Amino acid sequence: MASINKLGRHQARMAYLFITPTMLLFAVFMVIPVVMALYLSFTNYDVLSSNDWVGLDNYRRLIDDALLWQTFINVFYYAIVFVPLNLLISLLFAMLLNKKIRGVKLFRTFYYLPTLTSAVAAATVWIWMLHPEYGLINGLLAYFGITGPAWVSQTETAMLSIIVMTLWQSVGSNMIIYLAGLQGVPDYLYESARLDGASRFACFRYITWPQLRPTTFLVSVMSIIGALQLFDQAFVLTQGGPANVTKTPVYLIYQQGFNQLQMGYASAQAFVLAMAILVFSIISMKITKAEEPIV
Repeated sequence: MASINKLGRHQARMAYLFITPTMLLFAVFMVIPVVMALYLSFTNYDVLSSNDWVGLDNYRRLIDDALLWQTFINVFYYAIVFVPLNLLISLLFAMLLNKKIRGVKLFRTFYYLPTLTSAVAAATVWIWMLHPEYGLINGLLAYFGITGPAWVSQTETAMLSIIVMTLWQSVGSNMIIYLAGLQGVPDYLYESARLDGASRFACFRYITWPQLRPTTFLVSVMSIIGALQLFDQAFVLTQGGPANVTKTPVYLIYQQGFNQLQMGYASAQAFVLAMAILVFSIISMKITKAEEPIV
């Protein structure tokens, strides 16, 4: 018994030894910056001189900040267009590639490759593709006699340009998630349905889609949280314009903190955004737990 207890203590010490470097890194790069940002959100810190305690003044200022609320409206519009398209296209590709045919793994790799591309690099390429005069998109439209718009310079199409570019980059990863979900559906369900004379559409409606509900919920939640954190694409493609129609909360925080040097106010904005993401995540977890079957 003594030797067993000694072995257990030794294993515990080794476990703490292995996790200590990770916990130190987490504390240095996550915990300490968050605590500092929380403190700064109650000050008027401007990098150069001021660092006075102002209490809740920064948070009161947020209430009347029309531009901040405009950025939330922008990401809401982005989400209601992007999320359904993302789900639909990812599921379609996953179903097409969920077959045991020759070369299917190669196609899966091709569709997944954009996910590995840096958002800044991808946005730079899309700037050229969406160029109003020399871009590939308008060139293809001109071939069919259609005059393409100035995609990233017009208020009507600027956000759509970001949505298309983000879809191109994110569909591959969600396709992989859906593939995993599809391959987890038991084959005997389809066999029983076919024996009963069910059509392919009926199999999808009554078997595939209900079985993929947790997967769909996961992908949609991740997409909405990603929408709230949207920055790189708007920064490179449109710089938040035209007329602030593509400015996002993260982009606004960046401008307030690093362009206007209002670090205290930017920190308050960051915590409001963090609370919005936290509340949405908690609601999502509650919904997921409520939908779990009782065993």
